[in-house]
Amino acid sequence: MPPKSADTKTEIATTRQMLGSLLKSARDIMRKDKGLNGDLDRLPLLTWIMFLKFLDDLELQREEEAVLGGQHFRPVVEPPYRWRDWASSPQGMTGDELLGFINYEQATRPDGSSGPGLFAYLRQLTSANGDDRRDVIATVFRGVDNRMKSGYLLRDVVNKINDFHFTSSEELHTLGALYETMLKEMRDAAGDSGEFYTPRPVIRFMVEVTNPKLGETILDPAAGTGGFLVEAFNHLAKQVKTVNHRKVLQDKSLSGCEAKPLPYLLCQMNLLLHGLNAPRVDPGNALRFKLSEIGDKDRVDLVLTNPPFGGEEERGVLGNFPQDMQTAETALLFLQLIMRKLKRRTPTHPLGGRAALVVPDGTLFNKSTAARIKEHLVKNFNLHTVVRLPFGVFEPYTPIRSNILFFDSSGATEVTWYYEIFMPEGRKKYSKTKPMRFEEFEDCIKWWHHREANENAWSVSIGEIAESGFNLDFANPNRPDAELPDDPHELISMLASNNERIATSLQALKTLAGKL
Repeated sequence: MPPKSADTKTEIATTRQMLGSLLKSARDIMRKDKGLNGDLDRLPLLTWIMFLKFLDDLELQREEEAVLGGQHFRPVVEPPYRWRDWASSPQGMTGDELLGFINYEQATRPDGSSGPGLFAYLRQLTSANGDDRRDVIATVFRGVDNRMKSGYLLRDVVNKINDFHFTSSEELHTLGALYETMLKEMRDAAGDSGEFYTPRPVIRFMVEVTNPKLGETILDPAAGTGGFLVEAFNHLAKQVKTVNHRKVLQDKSLSGCEAKPLPYLLCQMNLLLHGLNAPRVDPGNALRFKLSEIGDKDRVDLVLTNPPFGGEEERGVLGNFPQDMQTAETALLFLQLIMRKLKRRTPTHPLGGRAALVVPDGTLFNKSTAARIKEHLVKNFNLHTVVRLPFGVFEPYTPIRSNILFFDSSGATEVTWYYEIFMPEGRKKYSKTKPMRFEEFEDCIKWWHHREANENAWSVSIGEIAESGFNLDFANPNRPDAELPDDPHELISMLASNNERIATSLQALKTLAGKL
Protein backbone atom coordinates (compact mmCIF):
# COMPACT_ATOMS: atom_id res chain seq x y z
CA MET A 1 0.00 0.00 0.00
CA PRO A 2 1.50 3.37 -0.97
CA PRO A 3 2.19 5.80 1.88
CA LYS A 4 -0.40 8.47 2.53
CA SER A 5 0.41 11.76 0.83
CA ALA A 6 0.85 14.96 2.81
CA ASP A 7 -2.47 16.19 1.36
CA THR A 8 -4.27 13.05 2.55
CA LYS A 9 -2.80 13.38 6.04
CA THR A 10 -3.87 17.01 6.13
CA GLU A 11 -7.42 16.06 5.09
CA ILE A 12 -7.60 13.40 7.84
CA ALA A 13 -6.34 15.90 10.43
CA THR A 14 -8.86 18.46 9.17
CA THR A 15 -11.70 15.91 9.39
CA ARG A 16 -10.71 15.00 12.93
CA GLN A 17 -10.54 18.66 13.94
CA MET A 18 -13.93 19.40 12.37
CA LEU A 19 -15.71 16.41 13.91
CA GLY A 20 -13.95 16.89 17.24
CA SER A 21 -15.12 20.50 17.23
CA LEU A 22 -18.72 19.46 16.47
CA LEU A 23 -18.71 16.92 19.29
CA LYS A 24 -17.20 19.43 21.70
CA SER A 25 -19.84 21.99 20.73
CA ALA A 26 -22.63 19.45 21.28
CA ARG A 27 -21.24 18.51 24.70
CA ASP A 28 -20.84 22.17 25.67
CA ILE A 29 -24.51 22.74 24.79
CA MET A 30 -25.55 19.78 26.94
CA ARG A 31 -23.62 21.17 29.90
CA LYS A 32 -26.11 24.04 29.96
CA ASP A 33 -29.08 21.71 30.46
CA LYS A 34 -30.33 21.26 34.03
CA GLY A 35 -31.44 17.67 33.42
CA LEU A 36 -27.94 16.31 32.76
CA ASN A 37 -25.28 15.63 35.39
CA GLY A 38 -21.83 14.91 34.00
CA ASP A 39 -20.59 12.59 31.25
CA LEU A 40 -22.57 9.66 32.65
CA ASP A 41 -25.71 11.49 31.46
CA ARG A 42 -24.30 13.33 28.45
CA LEU A 43 -22.67 10.46 26.54
CA PRO A 44 -25.78 8.20 26.50
CA LEU A 45 -27.91 11.10 25.26
CA LEU A 46 -25.38 12.00 22.59
CA THR A 47 -25.24 8.32 21.62
CA TRP A 48 -28.95 7.81 20.98
CA ILE A 49 -29.06 10.99 18.88
CA MET A 50 -26.03 9.81 16.85
CA PHE A 51 -27.63 6.36 16.58
CA LEU A 52 -30.75 7.77 14.90
CA LYS A 53 -28.72 9.94 12.49
CA PHE A 54 -26.48 6.96 11.67
CA LEU A 55 -29.53 4.78 11.05
CA ASP A 56 -31.11 7.29 8.67
CA ASP A 57 -27.88 7.76 6.70
CA LEU A 58 -27.66 3.99 6.32
CA GLU A 59 -31.32 3.75 5.30
CA LEU A 60 -30.89 6.43 2.63
CA GLN A 61 -27.92 4.51 1.22
CA ARG A 62 -29.80 1.18 1.22
CA GLU A 63 -32.85 2.77 -0.37
CA GLU A 64 -30.70 4.17 -3.17
CA GLU A 65 -29.08 0.76 -3.72
CA ALA A 66 -32.51 -0.92 -3.82
CA VAL A 67 -33.84 1.55 -6.39
CA LEU A 68 -30.77 1.08 -8.60
CA GLY A 69 -31.21 -2.70 -8.35
CA GLY A 70 -34.94 -2.53 -9.11
CA GLN A 71 -35.83 -4.00 -5.71
CA HIS A 72 -38.57 -3.12 -3.24
CA PHE A 73 -37.27 -1.24 -0.20
CA ARG A 74 -38.90 -1.51 3.22
CA PRO A 75 -37.58 1.06 5.69
CA VAL A 76 -36.68 -0.02 9.21
CA VAL A 77 -38.17 3.21 10.57
CA GLU A 78 -41.32 4.52 8.86
CA PRO A 79 -42.23 8.19 8.28
CA PRO A 80 -42.69 10.50 10.13
CA TYR A 81 -40.19 9.01 12.62
CA ARG A 82 -37.10 9.03 10.41
CA TRP A 83 -34.32 11.50 11.21
CA ARG A 84 -35.02 13.37 7.95
CA ASP A 85 -38.67 13.85 9.01
CA TRP A 86 -38.05 15.63 12.32
CA ALA A 87 -34.35 16.41 12.80
CA SER A 88 -32.61 17.29 9.54
CA SER A 89 -34.05 20.81 9.10
CA PRO A 90 -32.37 23.35 11.43
CA GLN A 91 -35.74 25.15 11.60
CA GLY A 92 -37.60 21.96 12.52
CA MET A 93 -39.40 21.07 15.76
CA THR A 94 -37.95 22.71 18.87
CA GLY A 95 -38.79 23.64 22.45
CA ASP A 96 -41.69 21.89 24.17
CA GLU A 97 -43.00 20.61 20.83
CA LEU A 98 -39.75 18.65 20.28
CA LEU A 99 -39.67 17.34 23.86
CA GLY A 100 -43.30 16.23 23.57
CA PHE A 101 -42.69 14.41 20.29
CA ILE A 102 -39.71 12.53 21.76
CA ASN A 103 -40.95 11.82 25.29
CA TYR A 104 -44.73 11.38 25.25
CA GLU A 105 -46.65 8.19 24.58
CA GLN A 106 -49.05 10.20 22.37
CA ALA A 107 -47.82 13.37 20.67
CA THR A 108 -48.17 15.74 17.76
CA ARG A 109 -45.90 14.37 15.06
CA PRO A 110 -43.78 16.37 12.56
CA ASP A 111 -46.46 16.05 9.85
CA GLY A 112 -49.07 17.57 12.19
CA SER A 113 -50.92 14.31 12.88
CA SER A 114 -51.41 12.72 16.28
CA GLY A 115 -49.84 9.38 17.16
CA PRO A 116 -47.22 7.64 19.28
CA GLY A 117 -44.23 9.76 20.29
CA LEU A 118 -40.78 8.95 18.89
CA PHE A 119 -39.55 6.75 21.75
CA ALA A 120 -42.94 5.05 22.12
CA TYR A 121 -42.87 4.18 18.41
CA LEU A 122 -39.24 2.94 18.43
CA ARG A 123 -39.79 0.78 21.52
CA GLN A 124 -42.61 -1.19 19.89
CA LEU A 125 -40.76 -2.06 16.65
CA THR A 126 -40.63 -5.77 15.86
CA SER A 127 -38.62 -7.56 13.21
CA ALA A 128 -39.97 -9.43 10.22
CA ASN A 129 -38.55 -11.40 7.30
CA GLY A 130 -35.39 -12.34 9.19
CA ASP A 131 -34.24 -8.72 9.52
CA ASP A 132 -33.56 -8.18 13.22
CA ARG A 133 -32.57 -4.50 13.01
CA ARG A 134 -35.99 -3.47 14.31
CA ASP A 135 -35.54 -5.67 17.38
CA VAL A 136 -32.15 -4.05 18.00
CA ILE A 137 -33.66 -0.55 17.77
CA ALA A 138 -36.53 -1.50 20.10
CA THR A 139 -34.10 -2.99 22.64
CA VAL A 140 -31.85 0.08 22.49
CA PHE A 141 -34.70 2.54 23.11
CA ARG A 142 -36.36 0.51 25.86
CA GLY A 143 -33.22 1.24 27.86
CA VAL A 144 -33.00 4.94 26.93
CA ASP A 145 -34.61 8.08 28.33
CA ASN A 146 -34.32 11.67 27.20
CA ARG A 147 -33.08 13.56 30.23
CA MET A 148 -32.71 16.98 28.64
CA LYS A 149 -35.15 19.51 30.09
CA SER A 150 -34.77 22.19 27.38
CA GLY A 151 -36.17 21.40 23.95
CA TYR A 152 -34.29 24.41 22.57
CA LEU A 153 -30.91 23.11 23.75
CA LEU A 154 -31.86 19.65 22.45
CA ARG A 155 -32.57 21.18 19.01
CA ASP A 156 -29.09 22.80 19.10
CA VAL A 157 -27.49 19.41 19.83
CA VAL A 158 -29.50 17.73 17.05
CA ASN A 159 -28.34 20.42 14.60
CA LYS A 160 -24.69 19.70 15.48
CA ILE A 161 -25.12 15.93 14.97
CA ASN A 162 -26.91 16.60 11.68
CA ASP A 163 -23.55 17.76 10.26
CA PHE A 164 -22.08 14.26 10.67
CA HIS A 165 -21.98 12.08 7.53
CA PHE A 166 -21.98 8.46 8.61
CA THR A 167 -21.75 7.13 5.04
CA SER A 168 -18.32 8.72 4.63
CA SER A 169 -15.75 6.05 5.51
CA GLU A 170 -13.24 8.73 6.49
CA GLU A 171 -15.68 10.43 8.88
CA LEU A 172 -16.82 7.05 10.22
CA HIS A 173 -13.25 6.01 11.04
CA THR A 174 -12.58 9.35 12.75
CA LEU A 175 -15.84 9.24 14.71
CA GLY A 176 -15.01 5.72 15.87
CA ALA A 177 -11.75 6.96 17.38
CA LEU A 178 -13.40 10.03 18.93
CA TYR A 179 -16.18 7.87 20.37
CA GLU A 180 -13.66 5.57 22.06
CA THR A 181 -12.07 8.63 23.66
CA MET A 182 -15.50 9.62 25.02
CA LEU A 183 -16.06 6.09 26.36
CA LYS A 184 -12.78 6.33 28.27
CA GLU A 185 -13.82 9.70 29.67
CA MET A 186 -17.12 8.18 30.72
CA ARG A 187 -15.32 5.29 32.39
CA ASP A 188 -13.12 7.75 34.29
CA ALA A 189 -16.21 9.72 35.34
CA ALA A 190 -17.97 6.51 36.41
CA GLY A 191 -15.34 5.66 39.03
CA ASP A 192 -16.28 2.34 40.60
CA SER A 193 -19.23 2.04 38.20
CA GLY A 194 -16.89 1.85 35.20
CA GLU A 195 -16.81 -1.93 34.98
CA PHE A 196 -17.98 -2.03 31.38
CA TYR A 197 -14.76 -0.43 30.10
CA THR A 198 -11.54 -2.45 29.69
CA PRO A 199 -8.32 -0.51 29.01
CA ARG A 200 -7.54 -0.64 25.30
CA PRO A 201 -3.90 -1.84 25.71
CA VAL A 202 -5.14 -4.93 27.59
CA ILE A 203 -7.71 -5.65 24.86
CA ARG A 204 -5.22 -5.10 22.06
CA PHE A 205 -2.71 -7.47 23.69
CA MET A 206 -5.30 -10.23 24.12
CA VAL A 207 -6.40 -9.95 20.49
CA GLU A 208 -2.79 -9.79 19.27
CA VAL A 209 -1.68 -13.06 20.91
CA THR A 210 -4.90 -15.02 20.22
CA ASN A 211 -4.71 -13.83 16.59
CA PRO A 212 -8.33 -14.30 15.34
CA LYS A 213 -8.60 -15.59 11.76
CA LEU A 214 -11.25 -14.65 9.20
CA GLY A 215 -13.81 -17.46 9.14
CA GLU A 216 -13.59 -18.04 12.90
CA THR A 217 -16.43 -17.18 15.27
CA ILE A 218 -15.56 -14.80 18.10
CA LEU A 219 -17.69 -14.19 21.20
CA ASP A 220 -17.60 -11.76 24.11
CA PRO A 221 -20.28 -12.92 26.59
CA ALA A 222 -19.82 -9.77 28.73
CA ALA A 223 -19.40 -7.25 25.94
CA GLY A 224 -19.69 -4.00 27.89
CA THR A 225 -19.11 -1.15 25.44
CA GLY A 226 -17.76 -3.55 22.79
CA GLY A 227 -14.01 -3.02 23.14
CA PHE A 228 -13.03 -6.66 22.46
CA LEU A 229 -15.43 -6.97 19.52
CA VAL A 230 -14.18 -3.70 17.98
CA GLU A 231 -10.53 -4.75 18.29
CA ALA A 232 -11.29 -8.21 16.87
CA PHE A 233 -13.23 -6.59 13.99
CA ASN A 234 -10.26 -4.34 13.18
CA HIS A 235 -7.91 -7.34 13.34
CA LEU A 236 -10.09 -9.39 10.98
CA ALA A 237 -10.68 -6.45 8.61
CA LYS A 238 -6.97 -6.52 7.67
CA GLN A 239 -7.51 -10.06 6.31
CA VAL A 240 -10.37 -9.10 3.96
CA LYS A 241 -9.40 -9.47 0.29
CA THR A 242 -12.69 -10.23 -1.51
CA VAL A 243 -16.40 -9.39 -1.42
CA ASN A 244 -17.08 -12.80 0.12
CA HIS A 245 -14.49 -12.14 2.82
CA ARG A 246 -16.30 -8.89 3.62
CA LYS A 247 -19.61 -10.77 3.91
CA VAL A 248 -18.07 -13.33 6.28
CA LEU A 249 -16.69 -10.52 8.45
CA GLN A 250 -19.99 -8.64 8.54
CA ASP A 251 -22.40 -11.56 8.96
CA LYS A 252 -20.67 -14.52 10.61
CA SER A 253 -17.66 -13.52 12.67
CA LEU A 254 -18.61 -11.57 15.80
CA SER A 255 -21.22 -11.85 18.53
CA GLY A 256 -21.67 -10.68 22.09
CA CYS A 257 -23.97 -10.41 25.10
CA GLU A 258 -24.64 -7.36 27.24
CA ALA A 259 -27.56 -7.33 29.65
CA LYS A 260 -27.30 -3.76 30.98
CA PRO A 261 -29.20 -1.19 28.87
CA LEU A 262 -26.59 1.59 28.95
CA PRO A 263 -23.53 -0.43 27.87
CA TYR A 264 -25.75 -2.26 25.33
CA LEU A 265 -26.52 1.08 23.65
CA LEU A 266 -22.87 2.18 23.81
CA CYS A 267 -21.73 -1.19 22.43
CA GLN A 268 -24.11 -1.00 19.46
CA MET A 269 -22.94 2.52 18.63
CA ASN A 270 -19.26 1.63 19.06
CA LEU A 271 -19.52 -1.32 16.65
CA LEU A 272 -21.55 0.66 14.11
CA LEU A 273 -19.01 3.48 14.13
CA HIS A 274 -16.19 1.02 13.52
CA GLY A 275 -17.88 -0.47 10.48
CA LEU A 276 -19.94 -3.46 11.63
CA ASN A 277 -23.25 -2.87 9.84
CA ALA A 278 -25.54 -5.07 11.95
CA PRO A 279 -23.95 -5.93 15.32
CA ARG A 280 -25.14 -9.22 16.79
CA VAL A 281 -25.27 -8.38 20.48
CA ASP A 282 -27.71 -10.29 22.67
CA PRO A 283 -29.36 -7.95 25.22
CA GLY A 284 -29.88 -10.81 27.69
CA ASN A 285 -27.73 -12.27 30.46
CA ALA A 286 -25.22 -14.71 28.95
CA LEU A 287 -25.57 -16.88 32.08
CA ARG A 288 -29.32 -17.43 31.65
CA PHE A 289 -28.99 -20.73 29.73
CA LYS A 290 -28.59 -24.11 31.36
CA LEU A 291 -24.97 -25.13 30.90
CA SER A 292 -25.80 -28.72 30.00
CA GLU A 293 -28.06 -27.56 27.14
CA ILE A 294 -25.31 -25.63 25.32
CA GLY A 295 -24.45 -27.83 22.35
CA ASP A 296 -22.16 -27.88 19.31
CA LYS A 297 -24.22 -25.33 17.37
CA ASP A 298 -23.68 -22.81 20.19
CA ARG A 299 -19.90 -23.20 20.35
CA VAL A 300 -17.34 -20.73 19.03
CA ASP A 301 -13.69 -20.65 17.98
CA LEU A 302 -12.58 -17.86 20.29
CA VAL A 303 -13.84 -16.13 23.43
CA LEU A 304 -12.36 -12.76 24.41
CA THR A 305 -13.82 -11.17 27.52
CA ASN A 306 -13.45 -9.33 30.80
CA PRO A 307 -16.38 -10.66 32.86
CA PRO A 308 -17.63 -8.66 35.85
CA PHE A 309 -15.72 -9.17 39.10
CA GLY A 310 -17.38 -9.93 42.41
CA GLY A 311 -21.00 -9.57 41.34
CA GLU A 312 -23.68 -11.91 42.60
CA GLU A 313 -26.23 -13.64 40.38
CA GLU A 314 -29.78 -14.56 41.33
CA ARG A 315 -30.61 -18.10 42.45
CA GLY A 316 -32.35 -18.88 39.17
CA VAL A 317 -29.11 -18.28 37.30
CA LEU A 318 -27.09 -20.44 39.71
CA GLY A 319 -29.46 -23.32 38.95
CA ASN A 320 -28.05 -23.39 35.39
CA PHE A 321 -24.74 -24.71 36.72
CA PRO A 322 -23.75 -28.11 38.21
CA GLN A 323 -24.66 -28.24 41.87
CA ASP A 324 -21.08 -28.67 43.08
CA MET A 325 -19.93 -25.71 40.97
CA GLN A 326 -22.53 -23.11 41.93
CA THR A 327 -20.93 -19.95 43.30
CA ALA A 328 -21.80 -16.33 44.00
CA GLU A 329 -18.64 -15.17 42.20
CA THR A 330 -19.68 -14.03 38.72
CA ALA A 331 -16.19 -14.43 37.22
CA LEU A 332 -16.24 -18.16 38.07
CA LEU A 333 -19.67 -18.60 36.48
CA PHE A 334 -18.40 -16.96 33.31
CA LEU A 335 -15.33 -19.22 33.37
CA GLN A 336 -17.63 -22.26 33.35
CA LEU A 337 -19.74 -20.78 30.56
CA ILE A 338 -16.65 -20.12 28.45
CA MET A 339 -15.38 -23.68 28.88
CA ARG A 340 -18.75 -24.94 27.68
CA LYS A 341 -18.88 -22.51 24.74
CA LEU A 342 -15.51 -23.46 23.20
CA LYS A 343 -15.49 -25.73 20.16
CA ARG A 344 -14.20 -29.24 20.79
CA ARG A 345 -11.01 -30.37 19.11
CA THR A 346 -11.27 -32.42 15.91
CA PRO A 347 -8.67 -34.06 13.63
CA THR A 348 -8.79 -30.99 11.37
CA HIS A 349 -8.80 -28.52 14.29
CA PRO A 350 -6.52 -30.08 16.97
CA LEU A 351 -6.55 -26.94 19.16
CA GLY A 352 -10.34 -26.75 19.25
CA GLY A 353 -11.65 -23.46 20.62
CA ARG A 354 -9.52 -21.04 22.61
CA ALA A 355 -10.15 -18.32 25.17
CA ALA A 356 -8.58 -15.30 26.80
CA LEU A 357 -10.30 -13.75 29.81
CA VAL A 358 -9.45 -11.28 32.54
CA VAL A 359 -9.91 -12.54 36.12
CA PRO A 360 -9.15 -11.10 39.58
CA ASP A 361 -6.47 -12.58 41.83
CA GLY A 362 -9.18 -14.30 43.85
CA THR A 363 -10.01 -16.59 40.93
CA LEU A 364 -6.45 -17.94 41.10
CA PHE A 365 -6.26 -18.66 44.84
CA ASN A 366 -9.86 -19.21 46.02
CA LYS A 367 -10.59 -22.71 47.32
CA SER A 368 -13.64 -24.97 47.72
CA THR A 369 -16.05 -24.47 44.77
CA ALA A 370 -13.47 -22.34 42.98
CA ALA A 371 -10.91 -25.14 43.29
CA ARG A 372 -13.35 -27.66 41.75
CA ILE A 373 -13.94 -25.32 38.81
CA LYS A 374 -10.19 -24.86 38.29
CA GLU A 375 -9.66 -28.62 38.57
CA HIS A 376 -12.21 -29.08 35.77
CA LEU A 377 -10.38 -26.41 33.76
CA VAL A 378 -6.90 -27.95 33.91
CA LYS A 379 -8.13 -31.54 33.50
CA ASN A 380 -10.24 -30.81 30.44
CA PHE A 381 -8.52 -27.80 28.85
CA ASN A 382 -4.96 -26.70 28.22
CA LEU A 383 -4.37 -23.70 30.49
CA HIS A 384 -1.14 -22.79 28.74
CA THR A 385 -0.57 -19.22 29.97
CA VAL A 386 -1.39 -16.91 32.86
CA VAL A 387 -0.33 -13.28 32.38
CA ARG A 388 -0.13 -11.40 35.68
CA LEU A 389 -0.91 -7.71 35.25
CA PRO A 390 0.59 -4.96 37.43
CA PHE A 391 -1.38 -3.49 40.32
CA GLY A 392 -3.77 -0.68 39.47
CA VAL A 393 -4.45 -1.43 35.78
CA PHE A 394 -8.23 -1.30 36.37
CA GLU A 395 -8.37 1.57 38.86
CA PRO A 396 -10.56 3.38 39.76
CA TYR A 397 -13.00 0.50 39.13
CA THR A 398 -11.10 -1.92 41.34
CA PRO A 399 -7.80 -1.90 43.24
CA ILE A 400 -7.65 -5.72 43.04
CA ARG A 401 -4.83 -7.10 40.93
CA SER A 402 -5.93 -8.83 37.71
CA ASN A 403 -4.68 -11.63 35.48
CA ILE A 404 -5.37 -12.95 31.99
CA LEU A 405 -6.03 -16.68 31.54
CA PHE A 406 -5.33 -18.25 28.14
CA PHE A 407 -6.57 -21.78 27.44
CA ASP A 408 -7.77 -24.01 24.60
CA SER A 409 -9.58 -27.30 23.98
CA SER A 410 -6.50 -29.19 22.75
CA GLY A 411 -6.40 -31.48 25.80
CA ALA A 412 -5.55 -31.53 29.49
CA THR A 413 -3.01 -29.11 30.95
CA GLU A 414 0.55 -30.42 31.33
CA VAL A 415 2.46 -27.19 31.95
CA THR A 416 1.23 -23.65 32.61
CA TRP A 417 3.51 -20.73 31.84
CA TYR A 418 3.29 -17.57 33.90
CA TYR A 419 4.42 -14.16 32.71
CA GLU A 420 4.49 -11.22 35.13
CA ILE A 421 4.35 -7.70 33.72
CA PHE A 422 6.01 -5.18 36.01
CA MET A 423 5.17 -1.51 36.23
CA PRO A 424 7.68 0.47 34.13
CA GLU A 425 10.78 1.64 35.95
CA GLY A 426 10.25 5.05 37.46
CA ARG A 427 6.44 4.67 37.56
CA LYS A 428 4.73 4.40 40.93
CA LYS A 429 1.14 3.96 39.80
CA TYR A 430 -1.27 4.21 36.88
CA SER A 431 -3.74 7.05 36.68
CA LYS A 432 -6.47 8.44 34.42
CA THR A 433 -3.95 10.66 32.67
CA LYS A 434 -1.12 8.08 32.68
CA PRO A 435 -2.73 4.64 32.15
CA MET A 436 -1.02 1.42 31.13
CA ARG A 437 0.42 1.58 27.60
CA PHE A 438 0.48 -1.15 24.94
CA GLU A 439 4.28 -0.91 24.80
CA GLU A 440 4.39 -2.53 28.24
CA PHE A 441 3.21 -5.79 26.61
CA GLU A 442 5.90 -5.81 23.88
CA ASP A 443 8.38 -8.04 25.76
CA CYS A 444 5.60 -10.52 26.55
CA ILE A 445 4.56 -10.63 22.87
CA LYS A 446 8.19 -11.34 21.84
CA TRP A 447 8.41 -14.08 24.47
CA TRP A 448 5.02 -15.61 23.50
CA HIS A 449 6.29 -17.77 20.61
CA HIS A 450 9.80 -18.40 22.02
CA ARG A 451 9.20 -19.33 25.63
CA GLU A 452 11.92 -19.66 28.19
CA ALA A 453 12.21 -18.81 31.86
CA ASN A 454 13.48 -15.34 32.73
CA GLU A 455 12.91 -12.65 35.34
CA ASN A 456 9.31 -12.25 34.09
CA ALA A 457 8.46 -15.85 33.10
CA TRP A 458 8.32 -19.24 34.82
CA SER A 459 6.46 -22.53 34.35
CA VAL A 460 4.46 -24.75 36.70
CA SER A 461 3.67 -28.43 36.06
CA ILE A 462 0.20 -29.93 36.42
CA GLY A 463 1.60 -32.01 39.30
CA GLU A 464 2.47 -28.84 41.21
CA ILE A 465 -0.97 -27.37 40.45
CA ALA A 466 -2.74 -30.51 41.69
CA GLU A 467 -0.53 -30.69 44.79
CA SER A 468 -1.49 -27.10 45.66
CA GLY A 469 -5.19 -28.03 45.65
CA PHE A 470 -5.62 -26.38 42.23
CA ASN A 471 -4.44 -23.05 43.54
CA LEU A 472 -3.17 -21.14 40.48
CA ASP A 473 -1.62 -18.31 42.49
CA PHE A 474 2.08 -19.16 41.99
CA ALA A 475 4.59 -16.45 42.86
CA ASN A 476 7.42 -15.49 40.55
CA PRO A 477 10.46 -17.55 41.67
CA ASN A 478 12.88 -15.66 39.41
CA ARG A 479 12.51 -12.25 40.98
CA PRO A 480 14.05 -11.28 44.32
CA ASP A 481 11.53 -10.52 47.04
CA ALA A 482 10.27 -7.05 46.35
CA GLU A 483 10.20 -4.40 49.04
CA LEU A 484 6.91 -2.80 49.97
CA PRO A 485 6.11 0.04 47.54
CA ASP A 486 6.49 3.65 48.59
CA ASP A 487 3.34 4.71 46.76
CA PRO A 488 0.23 4.41 48.99
CA HIS A 489 -2.07 3.55 46.04
CA GLU A 490 0.01 0.49 45.09
CA LEU A 491 0.25 -0.48 48.77
CA ILE A 492 -3.57 -0.28 49.05
CA SER A 493 -3.88 -2.52 45.97
CA MET A 494 -1.51 -5.08 47.48
CA LEU A 495 -3.37 -4.99 50.81
CA ALA A 496 -6.72 -5.44 49.01
CA SER A 497 -5.41 -8.61 47.32
CA ASN A 498 -3.93 -9.90 50.58
CA ASN A 499 -7.17 -9.19 52.46
CA GLU A 500 -9.06 -11.25 49.86
CA ARG A 501 -6.63 -14.13 50.44
CA ILE A 502 -7.09 -13.84 54.22
CA ALA A 503 -10.89 -13.79 53.89
CA THR A 504 -10.78 -16.90 51.71
CA SER A 505 -8.56 -18.74 54.22
CA LEU A 506 -10.79 -17.75 57.14
CA GLN A 507 -13.86 -19.01 55.32
CA ALA A 508 -12.12 -22.33 54.64
CA LEU A 509 -11.19 -22.61 58.34
CA LYS A 510 -14.79 -21.87 59.41
CA THR A 511 -16.08 -24.55 57.05
CA LEU A 512 -13.54 -27.03 58.43
CA ALA A 513 -14.40 -26.10 62.03
CA GLY A 514 -18.10 -26.63 61.28
CA LYS A 515 -17.39 -30.12 59.96
CA LEU A 516 -15.26 -30.98 63.01
